[in-house]
Order: sequence, then C-alpha cells, then structure tokens
Amino acid sequence: MTSVLYDAPGPKAIVRSRVLSIVGIIVIAAGLVWLILALGAPKVSANGAVQPGLWDASRWDVFTDVQVWRTLGQGALSTLRMAAVAAVFALVLGVLFSFGRASDTRWIRIPTTIVLEFVRGMPVLLMMLFILLVFSTGSFWAGVAALSVYNGAIIGEALRAGIASLPRGQREAGLAIGLTPIATRFRIEFPQAFRQMLPIIIAQLVVLLKDTSLSFVVGYEELLRSGLYNLTNFFGSRYSFSFFLVVLAIYLTMNLLLSWLARVIARRTGSRAGGVTPDAAAPPEKPVAPEVVHPAAQGNQSAGAPPY
Repeated sequence: MTSVLYDAPGPKAIVRSRVLSIVGIIVIAAGLVWLILALGAPKVSANGAVQPGLWDASRWDVFTDVQVWRTLGQGALSTLRMAAVAAVFALVLGVLFSFGRASDTRWIRIPTTIVLEFVRGMPVLLMMLFILLVFSTGSFWAGVAALSVYNGAIIGEALRAGIASLPRGQREAGLAIGLTPIATRFRIEFPQAFRQMLPIIIAQLVVLLKDTSLSFVVGYEELLRSGLYNLTNFFGSRYSFSFFLVVLAIYLTMNLLLSWLARVIARRTGSRAGGVTPDAAAPPEKPVAPEVVHPAAQGNQSAGAPPY
C-alpha cells in the first residue's frame, strides 16, 4: 500500500538510506566503545595519584556488603512511598481542577484557571521549599504536597481536554433524561474522558516518580540521597560513580516498568475507544430483490407444470 504523504523511494534512495543507516550504526557503536574504554582507563588526580578505572574490581567490591543493598532498598521504598501517596492526591486534585476549569460558573472557572496557571508555572523544587519553610510540614509531606499540586494541575488539564473533546450530544443526552449538570459530568462525561486520557495520566505519573528525586534538597531520604549522597560520604568518593550507575539503573527499571504499563493501557483503551469491530467496519450487503414470477408461470407451477 503506497502512502499519499510522500512518493515511494526509488532504487537510489533505498541504497542511500541503507548506507546512512549503516554509517549511523557504526558511529553510535564507536561512540559506545570509546565511552566504555574511557571509563575503564586509569585516572590521574591533581596530586599525581593514579586511580583505577571504573571497571576495575576495586571500584565494585563495596557491593558485596549487605548493608549497601539494604540502604539502596530502603531508598527505593521511600521513593515509591512518596510517589504512591503523591499520585493518589494528584489524581484527586486533578479531578477537582478539571471540574472547576470546565465549570459553567465564572466565579469557579476563573479562580481555578488562575490557580492552575500559577501552579504550572512554578518549579516543583521551589514549591517544596516554600511548603517546608512556611508550613513546617517536614521533608516527606513537603515533597508530597508539591508533587500532588503540580502533577494534579497537569492531570486536571488533561481531563479537561478529554471532557472538551467529547461530542456535545453526550452532555445534552444526560440533561435530556433529567440528570443535573453535575451528575451528567460525573456519570457520563468524566468516565469517557478518563478512559481517553488514561495513557497521558500514567505518563504524568512516571514524571511524578522521577520528580521525587527533587526531595533530596529538602532532606528526604529517598533513593538519590540514600544511594548516592549517603553511601558516597560513608565509603568515600572512590565509589561515587559506581553508586551513580547503580542508582541510575534502579531509576531506569522503575520508570521503564511504568512506561511499559502506560503503553499497554494505551493500546487497550485505544482499541476499545477508537477501534471498529469487524461487523461494523464491513459494508452492508446489498439487499436482494425478490424474484418476480409471471402470473401464468405461477399458475403452471401451482398446477405441477414446469415454468418453461
């Protein structure tokens, strides 16, 4: 099937594309090899001391200590705990923000819009510091509050866009059967908008999980602080890059799992919301006209004679 957006490539274009792809792969592979060799090369410090490369066994012997993995595990659990609590509050605030932003009453819609624009334009780290210094909530709740408000504003805008994308007949049908505007919003519009925007919401929750590392600044013992800062201070800067790689691998594992979940939900909700069943996609069959029989022939058939 040919595309209508561009012409099909000819033989020269195909050869050129393959050559560029091969050259790109070679350049990327050469860059990775150079990076691995550079990290494994010995380093000379300012005072003339020679330190072994990153891949030397002496840079990784610290991971035989069980306490190191216990500290990393506690940091990962603290990160997941903050992310889980903030995600629940962010979803609740997102629903409230979406209803306020889409309200027909200007006294509700305008203040909600002002709050949303202010929250979306304020850095999360400054919000954490503000909550910690002004309300003295502690590092955990300062991080949870800042992440909940900021991500709740983003989720609220996503839900509002989902509600606005629905056909007007959905709301009119709810009002026609006697539902109040609030009941129509809760029972008809919101479930459809939430299903449409669910992949975007989960993707924003992935961002929320990554932003928990900002609570490092307010003193919360999450993965970045426990696995990189505390362990490096205890074992020495010699292991700093080793701890950095391990913490990076843990963050990537958690985020990739959530991203995989978002893609799975996007496929399933997309097939349900936008897919067309085979029966609905097939064109209707042309009705067959009834066979017309001549009256004389019909009389002959009723008498047992053949029609011809």
